[in-house]
Amino acid sequence: MSTADLDIDGAVAPPRRNGELIFDAPWQGRAFGICVAVLDREGLGWGDFRPHLVAAIAAEPGADYYGAFTAALDSFLADLGLTTPA
Repeated sequence: MSTADLDIDGAVAPPRRNGELIFDAPWQGRAFGICVAVLDREGLGWGDFRPHLVAAIAAEPGADYYGAFTAALDSFLADLGLTTPA
């Protein structure tokens, strides 16, 4: 997955400044990196993750982007069978 595949506009677009992705905290960059690594490993693209992100943002419209992103990542990983039971 290339970051060129990312949405650049709209609610599901990652925060950017001057065209560069921005992370306000280290955990945000790590969560994003995990997502990219999983997509690469599984041979998937951003379009496979996007529906989970759209659903997470719709579920909590006022939530922080990366809060919704991590909820979407949890859902995505579960759908891929890549999570362990709590």
